[in-house]
Amino acid sequence: MVRYVGVENMVRLVKTVGVEAWLTGLAAVIEEDFRRWPSFEKTPRIASHSRDGVIELMPTTDGRLYGFKYVNGHPKNTHTGLQTVTAFGVLSDVETGYPVLLSEMTLTTALRTAATSAVAARYLARPDSSVMALIGLGSQSEFQALAFRTLMGITRLQVFDIDPAATEKFVRNLGAAGFDITVAASTQDAVQGADIITTVTADKQMATILSDNMVGAGVHLNAVGGDCPGKTELQADILRRADVFVELPEQTRIEGEIQQMPADFPVTELWEVITGQATGRHSPQQITLFDSVGFAIEDFSALRFLYSQLNGTDCYEDIDLLTEPEDPRDLFGLLSPAQPSGTPNGLAA
Repeated sequence: MVRYVGVENMVRLVKTVGVEAWLTGLAAVIEEDFRRWPSFEKTPRIASHSRDGVIELMPTTDGRLYGFKYVNGHPKNTHTGLQTVTAFGVLSDVETGYPVLLSEMTLTTALRTAATSAVAARYLARPDSSVMALIGLGSQSEFQALAFRTLMGITRLQVFDIDPAATEKFVRNLGAAGFDITVAASTQDAVQGADIITTVTADKQMATILSDNMVGAGVHLNAVGGDCPGKTELQADILRRADVFVELPEQTRIEGEIQQMPADFPVTELWEVITGQATGRHSPQQITLFDSVGFAIEDFSALRFLYSQLNGTDCYEDIDLLTEPEDPRDLFGLLSPAQPSGTPNGLAA
């Protein structure tokens, strides 16, 4: 039997633990896995691009557990009432090859993306940061706001979205959650005086959400929206002024903001900063940029954390995903006329 966490159970579990407590625990596991980054098998995600979006597989293993995520990105979906991003994932035991967890990962991905952003900011943003500009108020925005409050103490938000309905949704969800929210009239107004700028827009195009003149000294940029080939948010001049930090360079050079730059454009891997092997922020005037595209190890961390939270709860189902004939060599026996119909997995009723 395999533990299965569907959407309803995932919602129940996170609400029971508490969103901010979940983000805290998840961030700890993500940081722990970044500290052992070299022990993971790493490969850029396997992507199938179409005119309307992308479908991707994101696998990794630490030699003991194996995990993968199936995820799509289809920006036009919202026009027909569907989500831009949906996902599910699997965690398996490497020794047997048997999966131990099958889970929704749409909500889980939103939580892990926000937690990863805030973990990076703890190493890259100025310690006295108190104001965050949030550009793009889609499905990821509330998670980013909560993660930065939980891990960085950020409560002052300056927000902007070109869609008034998205802005209304964001304010409705977080307006009574203890944030000081200023709704700006433009991106330029939103970033004025911000210590941290988070961009998390969804259009699949080479866009200029931020231009160089909008970014002052000392700012930390959390660029989340540019996450596939042909999709960026930042003007290239910003990258030339900033120190850029990435997850896996081989993937980020294809999908991130640095796809605009030459192949030898210098970047620093985040795990090296977290382990002290590289310098993150070295001065108050430095502009730092986390070019976040999302990597499989973060999903592995999220699945590992989720699995650890299930014991003692009823927030999962045991499903017979795997065949278990009495004789493991006799798979056909399950279809034998002598096998009673309705007997699960060939086991005696």
